[in-house]
Amino acid sequence: MRNQRLLIRPLVLVALALAVLLAVAVGLVYFTLDAPGRAQFARLLAPRAALLVLAWALGVVAAMAALQRWWVPRVSALPELAEQTRALVNASAPLQLKARAQADQQPLADAVNALAAQRDALRADVAAEVARASASVRLERNRLAALMSELTQSVVVCNRDGRILLYNQRARRQFRVLSDAPQLADGAELIGIGRSIYAVFDKKLVAHALDSIGQRLARGAAQPSAQFVTATRGGQLLRVQVAPVTDTDGGDGAPGTAALGGFVLMLDNITRSFEEETARGQLLHGLTEGSRASLASLQAAVEMLGYDDLEPAMRERFLGVLRDEVRTLAGRVDEVARQSADSLRTRWPLEEMQGAEFLAVAARQVGAQCGVPVTAAPADARLWLKLDSFSMLQALTYLGQRLVDEFAVRALTLRLAAAGARAQLDLVWTGHAMSTETVMSWEMDAMRIGAETHPLSVRDVVERHDAEMWFERDRAAHQAFFRFLLPLASSGDEAAEGLAEVESRPEFFDFDLFAQADTDTALDERPLGELVYTVFDTETTGLNPSGGDEIIQIGAARVVNGRLLRQESFEQLVDPGRDIPAAGIPIHGITPDMVVGQPRIDEVLPAFHQFAQDTVLVAHNAAFDMKFLQLLEPRTGLRFQQPVLDTLLLSAVVHPNQESHRLEAIAERFGITVLGRHTALGDAVVTAEVLLKLIPLLKDMGIVTLAQARAAAQQSYYARLKY
Repeated sequence: MRNQRLLIRPLVLVALALAVLLAVAVGLVYFTLDAPGRAQFARLLAPRAALLVLAWALGVVAAMAALQRWWVPRVSALPELAEQTRALVNASAPLQLKARAQADQQPLADAVNALAAQRDALRADVAAEVARASASVRLERNRLAALMSELTQSVVVCNRDGRILLYNQRARRQFRVLSDAPQLADGAELIGIGRSIYAVFDKKLVAHALDSIGQRLARGAAQPSAQFVTATRGGQLLRVQVAPVTDTDGGDGAPGTAALGGFVLMLDNITRSFEEETARGQLLHGLTEGSRASLASLQAAVEMLGYDDLEPAMRERFLGVLRDEVRTLAGRVDEVARQSADSLRTRWPLEEMQGAEFLAVAARQVGAQCGVPVTAAPADARLWLKLDSFSMLQALTYLGQRLVDEFAVRALTLRLAAAGARAQLDLVWTGHAMSTETVMSWEMDAMRIGAETHPLSVRDVVERHDAEMWFERDRAAHQAFFRFLLPLASSGDEAAEGLAEVESRPEFFDFDLFAQADTDTALDERPLGELVYTVFDTETTGLNPSGGDEIIQIGAARVVNGRLLRQESFEQLVDPGRDIPAAGIPIHGITPDMVVGQPRIDEVLPAFHQFAQDTVLVAHNAAFDMKFLQLLEPRTGLRFQQPVLDTLLLSAVVHPNQESHRLEAIAERFGITVLGRHTALGDAVVTAEVLLKLIPLLKDMGIVTLAQARAAAQQSYYARLKY
C-alpha cells in the first residue's frame, strides 16, 4: 500500500505530461497547415482519435512499469533508510544497517555504518573513562547493595513519598508470605522498585511514625526512630521499626539542619512469637486457675483427715481424693514442663541454609579433619534446611573421625534428599557395620574432635534440631550410613524455597528515586521517561476472544525510571477450562498437560491486577490482550482502567515507512536479542525493551508526554484494528 501511494503522484504527473505532449504535437501539426489542409487533417484525425488515446494509454502503462521498476524502489528505500538510521543513532548498543537491496544505496549505508562504528568506538572510550572516574562511587553503591541483600533482617528503603527504592532478599521473602497470592505473584504485587509501601501498610501508621521522628529531629536527636505493630491483610503480625534517611542540609537551605529525604523500614514477622507467647500465657493461666480447685480439694481432704473420729470408709474416700488430685496436679505440671521444653527447643537459634551449600561445606570440613576423601552427592538446589550448621558440622566430623579411627574407613560420602516434610542427611561409608550398642555409645558420648572435647553429644545436637538419627545398612550396595532426619525451612518461617535461581545480589535498588517525588501533574502530562510501566503479554487458546477463546498464560515485567526490572516479573499458567487447540501448541508451546492443576483466571487476574496497579499498561497489539481482560470484567469484577500504550502503534508512528511492525521485526531493527518468543513473559520482556528504544525516538519527534503518545498512536493506520 505504501508503494502504491508513492506511485500515484508521479504516475498522474507522467500521464498529464504525455497528454499535454500529445496535444501539443497535434496542435503544432494542425496550426502549420493552411485552411484546406486543416480541414483535411481534421477529417483524417477524427476517426483515428481512439488510436491517439490508445497510444497515450500505452505510454502511461510503460511509464508506470518504468516507475515501478526503477523509481519507486529507490524513493521508498530512502525514508526507510532514514528511519533505520535514526534507530541506529539512538541505539545504546552497537548496531549496523543491513545490506541494501539497491546497489546504488549501499555506499550510503556503508558510510552510515562507518560513522556508527566510529561513534560506538568513541562511546566505548567515554564509557571507559566514566567507569574509571566513577569506580569508587560504583564500588560503594555495590557494597551497600551487597550488604543490604545479605542481611538477615527484612529492610526496605523508601523516598519521602513512600516509593520503594531499595529492598533486600529477606524483604522479598517476607512479602511473599504476606501476599494474598504468593504462589502466583511471589509477592511481586506488593514489593517492587517504585511501588508504594502504602499498598502494604496503612499510610496513617507510617505518617504517625514519621511525624514522631520529625519532632525528634527538630529537637536535635542524633538517631531518632519509631516503631509500630500492624496486622496485614493475610493475618500476619509485623513489627516495623522506622528510621529516617536525612539530608545534610534542610529543605530551607539552612546548613546543618536535617531534612527527611526518605526512611528505612526494618520488618520482623512476630506472628509465631506472638502465638507462642499467647500459648504460654494460656498454659500458665490454665496451670494456676486449674490448680486452685485441686489445691482446695487437697486442703479440705487434709483437714478432714486430721479428725481422729473419722470413719474408715470416709478416711479412705478422702485418701482417694488426695491421690486423684495429686495425680491431676502432677499431670498438669508434666504438661507444662513438656511444652516448656518444646518451646525452648524450637527457640534454639537455627538458620536457614541451602542444602547443597551445607553439603559442600560439610564435605570440605569433614575431609580436612578426618584425612580421607569425602564426596558430596548432588542435591536439589531448591532444598533448604533450618539448622545450626556449626553443631551439625561438629556431629558429622565427630562421627566421621570415629569411623576412620576405629573402623579404618577410607572414604565417606554425604548425601541429602527430601523426605516428605523433612530432609534426610546421610553419612555413608563402605565397610564394617556396627552394633546397636556401639551406635548408642557414640551417640551419647561427649563429642571429641582432634584434641578438643565438646560438651555436647550427638544426641544433644539431634534434640536441639528436633531431629532424629539412626543407623542403617544397605546390604545390596555393601554400604552403611548414619541418617539424620532434619527440619526443612518452612514457608511460615519465610523459607528461601525457589530462591536458588535468583542471584545473591539482584537489582533490587534504584537510588535515583531518592530525587523523585510524587507530583500533582496529571498522568497524561507526565513525560514518558518518568512513568512506571507494566509491560504484559498473554498466550491464549485462539485469536477470537469474543468467540470463547481463553487466556492460558499471563506474563509481565516492570519498567521503572527508564530501567527494565527483569527480576520483578509476573508469570503464571492458567487453566482455561476448555481444550487447547492443537494448531496453536507449536506457536505458544503450552500443552493441555501443562495447565492441569493450574489456577483458573478468576484466581490469577486479581494478583495481576494488583501487580499492575498505579502503572501504565503496555503491550504489543494491545487491543487483542485488552479485549480478553475487558471480557473478564463481569466475571471477576476487575477493571483495568489505567492508560494503555501499544508498541505496535508507536512503532508505526516512529517508523511509518517500514514494511513490518511485527515484534520480531522491530526487535531486529533495534538490535534486541529475542529470547523466549511466544511465551508470555518472554514477549513481555522483548516488548519492554522495544518500549525503551521507542521513547527517545518519540521525543525526537516532539512526542514527550503520555497524552501526546496516545494521541499519535491513535492516528496510525494500525489503530483501526478491532477484536
